[in-house]
Amino acid sequence: MLNPGTVRRLATTTILYLAASNSCTTTVSSATVQPTSSTDDAISVGKLRSLAEEAMMERRLDDAASLYSRAIAAEPSNAANHYKLYRVHSRMRNFVGALRDITSACEMEPSRREYRVQKARLLTSLGRCDEAVLDYAAASGIGDSADADGSVEKDAAHARQCSDDLGVAAAAYAGEEWGRAVEHFARALAYTEQAPDHLFRKAQAEYYDGDYYGTISDTAKILKTHGKHIAALQLRGEAYFRLGEHDMAVQHFRQGIQLDPEHKGCKAGHKAVKALQKKEKRGNAAFEAKEYEEAIGHYWEAMNLDMTHLAFVRPTILLVAKAHVELGQYDKAIEEAVKHVENEESIEGFLALGDAQLAGDKFQEALNTYRKAVDFKPNDRERECQEKLQKAEVALKQSKEKNYYKILNVPRNADSKAIKKAYRDLALKWHPDKNADNLEAAEKMFMDIGEANEVLSDKELRGKYDRGEQVFENQGNDGGGRRGGGGNHHFFRHGNQHFHFG
Repeated sequence: MLNPGTVRRLATTTILYLAASNSCTTTVSSATVQPTSSTDDAISVGKLRSLAEEAMMERRLDDAASLYSRAIAAEPSNAANHYKLYRVHSRMRNFVGALRDITSACEMEPSRREYRVQKARLLTSLGRCDEAVLDYAAASGIGDSADADGSVEKDAAHARQCSDDLGVAAAAYAGEEWGRAVEHFARALAYTEQAPDHLFRKAQAEYYDGDYYGTISDTAKILKTHGKHIAALQLRGEAYFRLGEHDMAVQHFRQGIQLDPEHKGCKAGHKAVKALQKKEKRGNAAFEAKEYEEAIGHYWEAMNLDMTHLAFVRPTILLVAKAHVELGQYDKAIEEAVKHVENEESIEGFLALGDAQLAGDKFQEALNTYRKAVDFKPNDRERECQEKLQKAEVALKQSKEKNYYKILNVPRNADSKAIKKAYRDLALKWHPDKNADNLEAAEKMFMDIGEANEVLSDKELRGKYDRGEQVFENQGNDGGGRRGGGGNHHFFRHGNQHFHFG
């Protein structure tokens, strides 16, 4: 995965898609000059230009470009032909061709102010603002430099501002001041139309500043016009990875590998994501199979691949906490949930911590945690938080009276099978016939076990109990529930069977 130490290397290997001369004095051919054909001999250059203008009006831009190219082939030194082809390429958004054409026109007629201004405007649009400033300065020294409406000076001021912002952005980028770099790249890009190299560096700065959505947005703009920009594909994949959208990350890395099977960045990114997904899948499978110890192991293996990958680590920590709850390891569950909350508070973290505290009979702590969840903003799970808060209030109240869950030593989310087993084991253990030397305590415990089983094994009674409602008279008293304290202690009932201890 990317790290700030490699940012300059990746930037310098980025493909630059725009290239043109730095000044009007550089010799650049406007178009590939084709030998004049017999057809061109039969059609005058003036006719070719006329047909090209007609094609322009009818928006047949490919035809117009072809006709002007033929005119250039016939009159390669005519600056007007190159300028007109520049206009066509501009409308076609072929900016590389347009810059080549206007540079040729400027070269052939260096005293033509209009050409120089058009080139400066195009350079600004392409993000080559330093060069644009020079051309605007040169244009101002030409004799016919009248600027009645002030538009040229206004555009020149924009080029100067763009140049200044790019200078500040480059310095901030080199100093790894990512937020400042993003700010000034954005200012400069406001004056440009197609500057993928600057946009890419802005996307990189956003990535290192933690603005992964910004990276995704800007790389999408690059890929829209330059679909084979492998560095942009890699960076976009990295951003999706950091957001925890692993499938999207894999998709972008694969696109890069298809363009270049040996691309190190995309290959490394793809390998890292697949390794994490493999371990995560194993953890999920073990969790679903209730192999919680195994699940915890797989989850930690996945997290340890990159502990800075918080979009994955944070929710996975909560799965680990839940697995510890299922194992009855409540203190460990609380410890893991606290890690999540201490890193950054969230509804999910508060609820997981409250659940672990409640399962571990830390009722007051759970109550406090659920209150934090209720008060947390924004909160799209308010109803759930209120329900859990109420549940904790009931549990705290019951803990001061007779707690049926604690009597049977089962968690509050225990299913009927777990309750049935706990009842059988405890009834066997505390049957008075088995505790002759401690008969009074055994009789009380035996009755409490029966009472707890009667409530928790009945869906309606358990619902009332969980809501904090009174299940039957004398509930919670030391003398037992509705049973008055007597009864035949030599028998206990389980379902339709009677068990006797002789």
